Parts: sequence; structure tokens; C-alpha cells
Amino acid sequence: MPKSIFKATAHLQEGVQVKVKSRDFEITIDEPKTMGGTDTGMNPVELVLGALGACQAICAGAFAKKHHMTFNDFWVELEGDLDTDGFLGLSDVRKGYSEIRYNIHIDTDEPRDKVEKFVEFIEATCPVGDTLANPVTTKLNKIIIENEKATV
Repeated sequence: MPKSIFKATAHLQEGVQVKVKSRDFEITIDEPKTMGGTDTGMNPVELVLGALGACQAICAGAFAKKHHMTFNDFWVELEGDLDTDGFLGLSDVRKGYSEIRYNIHIDTDEPRDKVEKFVEFIEATCPVGDTLANPVTTKLNKIIIENEKATV
């Protein structure tokens, strides 16, 4: 399969609320009131946790039949350690997560060894997990000033 390009647009609203659009979908990202937001949505780092759990769940659903895996329910609980002093510039600690932990819950009658192999497959297959576990290049393409008068 050829390389796919996924796109999203993040548009700052009032305060620190952001509307993120991709394809025909939109989500609201915000910060809790304690971080200067209005608490109208998950914050970006909570969304990262959610994206990882969702990706693992999607892998489980997409590949269960191929692996002859049956289950009644599947969900992932996630938590991560993040020192907000880094983001706030109050100390020289890492700005992002230092560790993310998760528990995979699966309601199944399958034997433990089969479940463990399936979970290993999920961990090895999940694109979000791969993105978080391995360095990824991020680069600014360009800065576009919409009001040309501002550059004069």
C-alpha cells in the first residue's frame, strides 16, 4: 500500500479553545479551568492518551477475526506522567510525557496465552503506539501571514 497523507486543521478559538477538523469531523480541544481554559473538551495530552487507546482498540477490532480471537468487550485504560512545569517554563524538565502506562481489558473466554499473543500483535501494529515509541520528524513547512499589510 502506498504512503498515505492524513491531514488536520487546528483553529484557535477564544482563549485556549481549539477546533480541530479532519475530513468531515470536528472535535473541541481545551484546557481545564486550572490551566486557563474553559473545560469544554479534552486537552491535547489527554487526546494523545485517547488516541493511543483508540488505536489499540481499533487494531483489536480490525484484526480479531484474522487471529481467530473472540471477545465480548475490549477497552484500554491509560495514564501518563507529565510535569507541567516544563510546559509553563518553570523548570528544565521534559515538556511531554515521561511515561505512558495502560491496561488492556478484554472480556473473553480465550486462553491467556492466545490473548497475550494477540495483545503483542496489537502493540506491534498500532500506528499511534509506534509514533509515540519512536522518534518522528516534525517540521514547520512555512509561516503564512494572512494579512499581508502586517508584513509591511
